[in-house]
Amino acid sequence: MMTIKTMVGLLASGLALCACSVMPVGSAGAGDSAVAAAEKLRVAMVDPDQAVLSSLVADELSYGHSGAKVDTKASFIADLMAGNSDFVSIDISDQTVKVVQDITIIRHTLVAKTNDRGVAGNVKLHVLQVWQRQGGAWKLLARQAVRPPA
Repeated sequence: MMTIKTMVGLLASGLALCACSVMPVGSAGAGDSAVAAAEKLRVAMVDPDQAVLSSLVADELSYGHSGAKVDTKASFIADLMAGNSDFVSIDISDQTVKVVQDITIIRHTLVAKTNDRGVAGNVKLHVLQVWQRQGGAWKLLARQAVRPPA
């Protein structure tokens, strides 16, 4: 037989889990909308368009690379436009999405062919993206990449 204390503890744990995994009221499809924005960003990183990139990225962007470089909105877009960061292709797999109020957390594995500054390369990264709803649109607020363990 369960004690009242045990039942209250289980109920509180269950509610805490639900609060983190259920989309807030009035945001049906929020995760899908953020995923659509992330896909637009993927496409814009392969075929850079300054206006599209600017519309998808928050002014407060913190974009962390696996090599420890951190970009702002301006430097992130400038590097893509100048070809300093040149993605030939980007494939995404193992994607997970969690919506918490006006924030969507997206994790995935990124496999890309690159041509940074004219040097061909391949990269595989684990990526964390934090998207925030700003003025009705999803904007990339933060991104951090790490290299998977060998």
